[in-house]
Amino acid sequence: MTNARRRGRPAPLRWGGSLALAGIGLALVGAYLQLDDRAGAVPPEASTPAIPHRSTPAIPHRSTPPTATRPKTTTPPRVPAARPGKPLQLSIPQLQVTAPVVGISAEQGELIPPSNPQTLGWWTGGAQPGARLGSAIITGHTVHTGGGAFDNLDQLQPGDLIKVTTTRGQLGYRVTSVTTYRKQTLAKNASRVFDQTVPGRLVLITCEDWTGKVYLSNAVITAQRVT
Repeated sequence: MTNARRRGRPAPLRWGGSLALAGIGLALVGAYLQLDDRAGAVPPEASTPAIPHRSTPAIPHRSTPPTATRPKTTTPPRVPAARPGKPLQLSIPQLQVTAPVVGISAEQGELIPPSNPQTLGWWTGGAQPGARLGSAIITGHTVHTGGGAFDNLDQLQPGDLIKVTTTRGQLGYRVTSVTTYRKQTLAKNASRVFDQTVPGRLVLITCEDWTGKVYLSNAVITAQRVT
């Protein structure tokens, strides 16, 4: 099924700007609840008013000293060991896509996918898939008549699986975000999309919003390593 919004032949990807890294700190706070037990006196009997009945003095009930509850700690998710390698093939089961990957370079700020619409391009200036740090950037064509490897890339959803076969074996990634940027907006966010200082991740990019003449947007998929 043809989708005129997405398909067509993409223009080069352009970017600029310096790389940046932002971090967020979290603090855990623990608290406890203190319980207080109190003993009461036994009341005198009302049937013997002339002779005061002395009640048995209450024996103070000692409560167990409260114990502070330790804050619960959560085990952080296991981070797969770094296993960087040059990508050879990318598979997206959800889209029934399996395509070869070749290295491509950037020229004057332009990243151009391979001319074959069924072949994907890995930016050799970025991280390798499986690296401990950096964004592994892979881009591909869409085609307005169908047949592009990334025709339906924007249909991915968080949690979908992506498999990358490299010179070191196969790696698994889970999609964490699906974002469509206008061309000018992508240029402004390029330092974040192409960031090489973040924990290792996979970034897939293709063009979007085909008008019949030009693309207006780019679809950007980010995914984190799981195996």
